[in-house]
Amino acid sequence: MFNITKTEGAARRGVFKTPHGTIETPFFMNVATCGAIKGAVSALDLKQLGCQVELCNTYHLHLRPTDEVVKQLGGIRAFTRWDGPVLTDSGGFQVFSLAKLRNIREEGVYFNSHIDGRKIFMSPEASMQIQSNLGSTIAMAFDECIENPSPYDYTKQSIERTTRWLHRCKIELERLNSLEDTINPQQMLFGINQGGTYDDLRTEHMKQIAELDLPGYAVGGLAVGETAEEMYHILDVVTEFMPKNKPRYLMGVGTPVNILEAVHRGIDMFDCVMPSRNARHGQIFTKQGIRNIKNAKYALDTQPLDTECSCPVCQSFDRAYIRHLFKSEEMLGMRLAVMHNLYFYNNLLKEIRESLDNGNFEQYYRQGVEKYGNRI
Repeated sequence: MFNITKTEGAARRGVFKTPHGTIETPFFMNVATCGAIKGAVSALDLKQLGCQVELCNTYHLHLRPTDEVVKQLGGIRAFTRWDGPVLTDSGGFQVFSLAKLRNIREEGVYFNSHIDGRKIFMSPEASMQIQSNLGSTIAMAFDECIENPSPYDYTKQSIERTTRWLHRCKIELERLNSLEDTINPQQMLFGINQGGTYDDLRTEHMKQIAELDLPGYAVGGLAVGETAEEMYHILDVVTEFMPKNKPRYLMGVGTPVNILEAVHRGIDMFDCVMPSRNARHGQIFTKQGIRNIKNAKYALDTQPLDTECSCPVCQSFDRAYIRHLFKSEEMLGMRLAVMHNLYFYNNLLKEIRESLDNGNFEQYYRQGVEKYGNRI
């Protein structure tokens, strides 16, 4: 399913074949939390923005419209009109970040909905059942997202429980894939490495879950409080023990510079709400650096958001008009900004792939790290 076609240092260029289409790696997943990109962007828009994979949220879709409804409507791909691969996260991160009150036990987690306060129980089996109902291409294992920093002893206990949960996820998904009414009987399970910022726990946990020989593996619990340098250090430690022949996914990361640094360390898959979230507040990612389109200096600026960009927004609209839309609180301003930022991220990964194909990734990486984090 996954073939590495080129390497440069630790960076990997590959092809990932899935039941719902072939993915060129490394790649960025566009986050459609509730089945749509926040900012009035649809699955149909994603096609012209260079998106390969849509990411949807298990927790939010379970609450509304409910995964049972999505299943009755043909699964998440039919529901959203996205015909490519879809990854659904397990809901673990939302349980630990949104639930004010939660009770973690061996059987699962009891918590209250952040919407109406009703009591909900989420377990490895429940997470797999929800993701099976959604019919995604890739289902993520249910894990505990550990806050950074956390005490060493608690972190150790947590990853041991996460490992036991992973075994339960695997057994349950195999059962679900064998059912006659399963939407995607080839649904793949990815395991998640945890361990906070402790080198030995990260290494130990990665070795344990690698023994399950899953279709792919993720590094979770990063970009949640630690410094960028700590995150890069953990990646240096963990990637050494990640299976070489499986896709590697860094969850919830990040800035363009974070992505370049992670690819440089051997990561293949990324997702983050940053391009869409920041766009909705007027922050634009460009080849020259980060631009705040709300600034007064753009009031008469008739240049596109990025003079080096070929996205649909930059081909048709200028900075002055998009700034006006934001200042007038017109929804179109957010939509155009989100579309541009998503194109920028997808194109960034495309250029990374091309640099690996051409054998000049190291040069591209160094130039990108220098300019993509600049604030204009």
